[in-house]
Amino acid sequence: MSEESSFQKSSKLEYAFAAVLILLVVNTGVFIIAFSNSQNQLETLETSISEQNNKIQDLQNQLEIFDVIDQTGLMPWSAIYNQLNDSVVLIQTDLGLGSGFVYDMKGHIVTNYHVIQGANTIQVTFLDGNITSATLVGMDIYSDLAVIKVNPEVTALRPVVLGSSSELTVGEPVAAMGNLFGLSGTITAGIVSSLERTMDATGGYAIIDIIQIDAAINPGNSGGPLVNIKGQVVGMNTAIESETGVFLGIGFAVPSDTIQREIDELIETADYMHPWLGITALEVDIAIADAIGLEKAQGILVIEVTSGSPAEQAGLIGGDETRVVDRREVTVGGDVITEVDGVPVRVTADIIVYMEQNTSPGDNMELGIIRDGQELSLTVTVGERPLP
Repeated sequence: MSEESSFQKSSKLEYAFAAVLILLVVNTGVFIIAFSNSQNQLETLETSISEQNNKIQDLQNQLEIFDVIDQTGLMPWSAIYNQLNDSVVLIQTDLGLGSGFVYDMKGHIVTNYHVIQGANTIQVTFLDGNITSATLVGMDIYSDLAVIKVNPEVTALRPVVLGSSSELTVGEPVAAMGNLFGLSGTITAGIVSSLERTMDATGGYAIIDIIQIDAAINPGNSGGPLVNIKGQVVGMNTAIESETGVFLGIGFAVPSDTIQREIDELIETADYMHPWLGITALEVDIAIADAIGLEKAQGILVIEVTSGSPAEQAGLIGGDETRVVDRREVTVGGDVITEVDGVPVRVTADIIVYMEQNTSPGDNMELGIIRDGQELSLTVTVGERPLP
């Protein structure tokens, strides 16, 4: 065989080997990409399956409650205790202790902000004795709400069933669960004493729609669930009215509607943005109405408008003169707000409650006002309540 022929044969072999090598590399790359895509799809599928399992578990927990309800639609307190006790946890921090309850199968637990406020460490104890650390997920100091999270594999989680606090009626039976004075597995029964109370919060604002109860609440109960006779959580025990620090017949709970309104945002973004107007106001009574020349007592008198607030940007006017009205000093000369989006405003809490329940930062709302005896309408773009 000639040298030229041998060279051509050698070249062909080299080309063939290179082609095979290139094909092998391409196929390997295609396989790696396909494998990676399959892994991503598998992970997505596993996540979806996990979420569906969590939802199924939540539904099973609800069905277990409904299975216990008798023909009257009610559950005895003993059945409610047995059904929910595994859902209630003891929360201990380096500063104190409180209660909480399991919200979902992912390990989220709801409690009061003041239970974990300023804490460096958070420890959660379940009824079965399992103890684990927890991390802070989100908090809202204005509603005294916080969400913490534990490893969902630490124990068998039993989420509560949230009911609607808006369906509560005065006189309805309720029970407070928690760890009063650190004593686990406690339930105290009573009734709803009143609804739509307001309670002072950080920064001079008010927590709205507070539920007033006569079921005993004591230190350690904070963050525990308030349940109705159907076994649904309709609130979260949060405070008492007492000069001694122990229960004297009046307790308060954050409504479940507030929890449901905020919790997704707390979990996703770590905080909750409240709507904000930016005024200081005073209820118009008969004496004030006479002093400012109103035909009847109605609305709230704007005393002060916060600089840079939505109220100022909308053109609301605060008072500019101090008068003695019914033996008290009152700043007059400001607008009187009588309506918000057509809903009558009688006290300051009316506008706060309306905004919390119906608006979010960036929304517009119409204020009906009286200025210098004339009825006017102002459009306000709702702002975000600033941090204290």
